Amino acid sequence: MKLDGRRMSDNVDDRRRMSGGAKAGIGGIGALLLAAVIGYFSGGTQGALNAVVNEVTNSQTQTVTPNDREFTAEEQQLADFSSQILAGTEDVWGQIFQEQGWGEYKKPVMVLYTDGVQTACGQGSAQMGPFYCSGDEKLYIDLSFFTQMKRQLGADGDFAYAYVIAHEVGHHVEYMTGTLQKAHQQMERLSQAEANKVSVRLELLADFYAGVWAHHDNKRFSSLEDGDIEEAIDCALKIGDDYLQKKAQGYAVPESFNHGTSKQRMKWFKLGLETGDVRRGTTFQCSDAEL
Repeated sequence: MKLDGRRMSDNVDDRRRMSGGAKAGIGGIGALLLAAVIGYFSGGTQGALNAVVNEVTNSQTQTVTPNDREFTAEEQQLADFSSQILAGTEDVWGQIFQEQGWGEYKKPVMVLYTDGVQTACGQGSAQMGPFYCSGDEKLYIDLSFFTQMKRQLGADGDFAYAYVIAHEVGHHVEYMTGTLQKAHQQMERLSQAEANKVSVRLELLADFYAGVWAHHDNKRFSSLEDGDIEEAIDCALKIGDDYLQKKAQGYAVPESFNHGTSKQRMKWFKLGLETGDVRRGTTFQCSDAEL
């Protein structure tokens, strides 16, 4: 991506020097790096991530201790990059909200942290990957996740990383428009398998919104370079529930899917990217077969 000269967001809360150590484990995810990636991208069967669209719902206590470690050049570059991507989402969604008559777009805060973090939704952990908490309207990212994503799944490239951030911002857009709240209320009344189906629609809509952002960001700033789209499509392929479950256990369990298959995730991201039209985000209006 071409980001030279682009502004960085003022809505970044950098807590990386505050090491948050959870006193209790989160969701039984374990320490394996692959489990961390799968816990984020396939969710559902991972305790605290179970059918809640990357929101932490179980409250845990946390010890926070300051540290004075220095960041590597790569770490700081990722932090600056993430801030620039967040700024781009602010510009794009602010304009879209105005054009659609949705009211003022309230910019979310992006929290950068290391290991663990306390949120309004409970205790967050780096093992969970990036997530959005509607309780405080913040997205939380431990930047080491991008390294894990590269090493464990081979999903690499700056636009792939931007896609992850834009997806979490997509959940914020869902919250701002009321879609997230309605879906969660519906999920509370359903069986786990049926709630997972609602979760899939939320996740695919966030993928679509990530594509919408990329469309308008490129239109405004000419930010996409050769190979960028391929990076994001490859990432969407490798984070489908079916792909991840087969990679982890050799087979897929469709009733446990709560983010969507590789085909579905690629489809909705590409639709947003190609059209840039928020009215095409019809994941809650179409049939299961049309997803």
